[in-house]
Amino acid sequence: MDPRPPMAKEFTVPPVVFPSGVSPGGGPQPRRLPSAPFQPLRPTNANLPFMSFDVNSAAASTSFSAPVFASGTIGGGCFDDELPLLEELGINTRQIWRKTASILNPLRVNPDLHEDADLSGPFIFLMAFGLFQLLAGKLHFGIILGWVTVAALFLYVVFNMLAGRNGNLDLYRCLSLVGYCMLPMVIFSAIALFAPQGGVAMFGMGAVFVFWSTRVCTRLLVELAHCGEEHRGLIAYACWLIYMLFSLLIIF
Repeated sequence: MDPRPPMAKEFTVPPVVFPSGVSPGGGPQPRRLPSAPFQPLRPTNANLPFMSFDVNSAAASTSFSAPVFASGTIGGGCFDDELPLLEELGINTRQIWRKTASILNPLRVNPDLHEDADLSGPFIFLMAFGLFQLLAGKLHFGIILGWVTVAALFLYVVFNMLAGRNGNLDLYRCLSLVGYCMLPMVIFSAIALFAPQGGVAMFGMGAVFVFWSTRVCTRLLVELAHCGEEHRGLIAYACWLIYMLFSLLIIF
């Protein structure tokens, strides 16, 4: 047997904590101040602004102030002062309606409403005319647009040749007047959908609508352009030729 005595087991002893604040040497133990879990670093420059991350904090940095908008305004403009979208695009619906209502009464046409020429109303009438022709089984959109352009150019040349140097009719106004006076032709094309084709009634009705368009277009040209009163008959004949072609397009 081994004559040496058995070795004692080693145990780890935890450190002794003195709750009374006395150190093991007998002197008072210095207190340690509790530290916060997070403290922001202080800036080295005192002039740098500090942004608070507190949601409820009312103080905000002057360097990061948000822009203030007035109620109902964007960029300093008010929505009430803005024009409608159609008028910004150059489409005045009230003016188109007034011009249309004046043409519907051929005995009391107001030329003052047509002082400002536009192509929005004529384009609507031409599209309606082409739609009624399409319902009748005739695809004439390209023909209608081409004929109106050629007719306005023809009437512009004829009028300025008759008026001479004193004529003041421009092509844009001439195209606008020819397009607005297409309204009787649009009505005729809508009625022709329900009327028998090729009858005497169709030709008589076509003559009435051609006379309607001719009278309105002639009066507007004479009233709005200078030096047209003495050549009223020739201007009326040119207008009659234009709308007669469109009536034949509807009848046949």
